[in-house]
Amino acid sequence: MNFLVMAGVFILVATSALIWVFYFRKRRHKHRHKHRHHRERRAVNPTLAQTRGLPPVRPPEPPGGSPSQTH
Repeated sequence: MNFLVMAGVFILVATSALIWVFYFRKRRHKHRHKHRHHRERRAVNPTLAQTRGLPPVRPPEPPGGSPSQTH
């Protein structure tokens, strides 16, 4: 008797979950997203090739020196 109750509850919960998933899945497919088309390209940061490589190496800072002293 206890097994039949547990099996019935499991089947009820599984069926309810499947119906819920299919219901929301079908609703979501009907909604379409609008895509915006931009005619201008956004400016991006230049590549290393465009800037002619890496910047020069900074000189080592003395130990304990604060960055506010160099400004």
